[in-house]
Amino acid sequence: MSKGAKMSKLPRVNIVFVTLLSCVLLFSCKGGYSFTGASINADTKTFQVEMFLNRASIVQPILASELTYAMINKIRSGTNLQEVESDADAYFSGTITNYYVSPVAISSNDQAAKNRLTITIKVTYHNKQDSKSDFVTTFSRYKEYDASLALSNVEEELIREINEELVDDIFTKAFVNW
Repeated sequence: MSKGAKMSKLPRVNIVFVTLLSCVLLFSCKGGYSFTGASINADTKTFQVEMFLNRASIVQPILASELTYAMINKIRSGTNLQEVESDADAYFSGTITNYYVSPVAISSNDQAAKNRLTITIKVTYHNKQDSKSDFVTTFSRYKEYDASLALSNVEEELIREINEELVDDIFTKAFVNW
């Protein structure tokens, strides 16, 4: 075999070896791994999300249910945990504490050019299998929109976008541990 033929086989062997080694390491990790970055205690098998309560001074009727279902869907798609109705290993509850619109950009004629919808929630997380990860935290997110638009015309989309960010924040704090 020529020197050039030996050299061309060497990288292929290295690639196969590195791939096999990576697979062994990936599947042997205690606690599991997910491609969402979640790192969950191996003993944690179930989750429960209580319906968020809406205690904001302005109550938007769809907000609590939309937030709750977004959280459930995020956990279902981002982990291997099974949803249960009671006695879960990982338990979430929360309250919507604020929902308000404020002007953020004033135009030259002293009128709002942009408004900001802000949603603030307080979340309690308890993990029976890993109490060090328990928390009670307030999360707040906002989206701005053109003040020439009525809130009712953009509200549903803004709520969806804000909920997505809030759910990502909660998920990261509970499961990613960065």
